[in-house]
Amino acid sequence: MDDLDRRLLNLVQGELPLTAEPYRALADALQTDEGEVIDRLRRLVEQRVIRRLGAIFDSRRLGYQGVLCALKVPPGRVEATAAVVNSYPGVTHNYLRDHPYNMWFTLLAPSPVLLSARIGEIRERTGQHDMLVLPAKRVFKIKVNFELDGV
Repeated sequence: MDDLDRRLLNLVQGELPLTAEPYRALADALQTDEGEVIDRLRRLVEQRVIRRLGAIFDSRRLGYQGVLCALKVPPGRVEATAAVVNSYPGVTHNYLRDHPYNMWFTLLAPSPVLLSARIGEIRERTGQHDMLVLPAKRVFKIKVNFELDGV
């Protein structure tokens, strides 16, 4: 990564401009052109430096219900199970842990009824009926930005 990559990453971590041409606004801030910004972001996504570029909404304020779920997935079923879990639009995170319940994911739905139905579907489609379903009692949101100047 060069200096322009680092400065671009510093900008997009904090706030993508809410304008009709956000990449042009980033380019203006970086004193470069829009095509350069788009090319660099595409490359950084392809290189997996950037995992996701998009908005984050407060799902509770939008009326959504959410839970943290955990499954006990046998080693030979991890990829197939992840494919099923990740096929649901309300899954925002899915990761493996070194734990008897080794696949953990968050699931959001616009109503408690739909949330319960999706949990049941995931159990049935994966064949993993031993699932922890942990609703949030308190919400903790940690914002982390990685300052890349001088790296």
